[in-house]
Amino acid sequence: MNVFLLAGGLGTRLRPLTNHIPKCLVPVRGRPLIDYWFDLFDGLGVDEVLVNVHHLPDLVEAHFVGHPWQDRVRLFQEPELLGSAGTVRANHDFVGDDDFLVCYADNLTDTDLSVIWKRHQLGDSVLTMGLFHTPFPKECGIATLDDEGLIVDFVEKPEKPASDLANAGIYAVSSGIFEVIGDQPPPVDFGFDAIPKLIGRMAGIAIDGFLMDVGTPERYEAVQRLWPH
Repeated sequence: MNVFLLAGGLGTRLRPLTNHIPKCLVPVRGRPLIDYWFDLFDGLGVDEVLVNVHHLPDLVEAHFVGHPWQDRVRLFQEPELLGSAGTVRANHDFVGDDDFLVCYADNLTDTDLSVIWKRHQLGDSVLTMGLFHTPFPKECGIATLDDEGLIVDFVEKPEKPASDLANAGIYAVSSGIFEVIGDQPPPVDFGFDAIPKLIGRMAGIAIDGFLMDVGTPERYEAVQRLWPH
């Protein structure tokens, strides 16, 4: 399988830390955030990882020189950010007609990615979304599942959340997603532009383990204390 590891964000909420370091390289317990993702890819059968870059791309490129995954990482520079779905659309050739994973690199997790992948292979959904129970549902994309595990409602940052099952930023995806994304001009976002079109056509599965977005100073400080490894 191939993986999109989305790492092009500006990290504006983490300034001044991200003035001189891209968010995907901020240190957590002495290691760059992005490297924890490659720990998860080990043993998963991943062939190649595409990492999109925008802010301080030279530092990301330098990070992968001599990296254990150097020969299996493809860097994709975005002079103008394309959005999460826009990056996938621009790299259709990277996956062809095969299923693939999409992961948001600004999260830190130790979940077993194979659980999401296997769930996707069991059904005929265009997308299978990893979900986690959040204490802050108004700050997340919130999903509602039916008895079959299909997502029947999804709202970004709802005023009145219908559940606490939040988008974990991990998707197993089939090639039908490219028709869903369409040809609208970038930026094109999964949460706002693609996922609402997939209601009833995508599955959700709750993940186990730790997951936290490190995108704010408060959460970045918290993750240093709470990361269990």
